[in-house]
Amino acid sequence: MNVDARARAWVTLQLSGLAPRPFAQLLRAFGGPEAVLAAPVKARRAATDRADPSALQCAPDPARLERTLEWLAGEGASLIALDDGDYPPQLLEIGDPPPVLYCLGRRELLTRPMLAIVGSRNATPQGREDAFAFAAALSAAGLTIASGLALGIDAAAHRGALNEAGSSVAVVGTGLDRVYPAKNRDLAHELARRGALISEFAPGTPPLRDHFPRRNRLISGLSRGVLVVEATLSSGSLITARLAGEQGREVLALPGSIHSPFSKGCHRLIREGAKLVETAQDVLDEVLPSASAPRSVSAGTVPPLADPAAQAVLAALGAAPATVDALTQRSGLAPSEVVAALTTLELDGRVAAVPGGAWQRIE
Repeated sequence: MNVDARARAWVTLQLSGLAPRPFAQLLRAFGGPEAVLAAPVKARRAATDRADPSALQCAPDPARLERTLEWLAGEGASLIALDDGDYPPQLLEIGDPPPVLYCLGRRELLTRPMLAIVGSRNATPQGREDAFAFAAALSAAGLTIASGLALGIDAAAHRGALNEAGSSVAVVGTGLDRVYPAKNRDLAHELARRGALISEFAPGTPPLRDHFPRRNRLISGLSRGVLVVEATLSSGSLITARLAGEQGREVLALPGSIHSPFSKGCHRLIREGAKLVETAQDVLDEVLPSASAPRSVSAGTVPPLADPAAQAVLAALGAAPATVDALTQRSGLAPSEVVAALTTLELDGRVAAVPGGAWQRIE
């Protein structure tokens, strides 16, 4: 990015520590960041109803300012300010749009129709499969998929969407010069190449706890709707769903087994009025009615099983998670035979272990 005087003024204001509200008040009063910086501190104070007096000095740490400007000069980096023509229009509809967004990658994605896909970090294998498949189908139908770069459902959704035309945007709660969690480093690099990462936090910002609810409001704010794939009752994805409802976005949820703790958050959302969805077309009908999803989101045809014991255990497992004891009773096999069959099925990619000592079928 060409770091000119305007970009330097925006970064200077952002690094001064001003909250979005006084930041916006100063911009309205003086017309732009350079005019704000040129105004006397007394005039700045008169233009805001509440702000940290030290922030109104607009004097960020010089070393941090230079590091941020150096980052902006790097390949693929850019700053999207509130007065830019390609500032995401949907963010202008929320109560506290960030005056500055840092972007790495394809900033044009931020003006396209988006859907957020979120869910549990400790997702089940089936949940990750569903997130990947729905994201791929919806991305192929023209939606850009937004999520938060977390482990589990978020990561699966990003990966599924990157394979299709709509691509994916990650909204993060740190500066864009670091990846959190570190396990998603390769995914973050792929997003920077083929999708985009954005943050309202300047480079160098660590992963602080209170940054993630702020990140969540941007995930929902950027999107026409939020699809929750899996969520426990304490999942942070329920915060994103609540924010989506407050922002006037559609809230959608995938139902699951009544026995799974990862379905309880989705079931609560459905009881509270979220749209129950079973297919990608269900989602499109709510957020992009003119589009059609691919006929199938499955990975392909699975060859038949040759092992009779594995066939019996798979039939006994059904759609809901079950323990070895339950499968022993249902199948009539010995416990050792059930364990051996589960090992075969796991290696074949048909089942996976889930919390609580149970096993789950993967469709």
